[in-house]
Amino acid sequence: MWRATCLSLGIFVFIMGAECLGVQKFVLKAREEVVQVAAANKAQAGPNKVLTPPDWAPWSLMSTGAVVCLYCFTVPRLVNS
Repeated sequence: MWRATCLSLGIFVFIMGAECLGVQKFVLKAREEVVQVAAANKAQAGPNKVLTPPDWAPWSLMSTGAVVCLYCFTVPRLVNS
């Protein structure tokens, strides 16, 4: 069970790294409704949170995920005797 859990975490981390390669920024929306106020042709953006991944994040996430996946394949299975 631990082997499958570690493998799924490794795949998840690898996919997150691959997503960071193709995305410049992530915009997280707030759950509550925000009334937008128009002032001088500009609308108030509201409490959206913008996350910009650093340049090293995709490669470190992908390499960490790959190492965890390879480790899960090389760990011998425990056989109940």
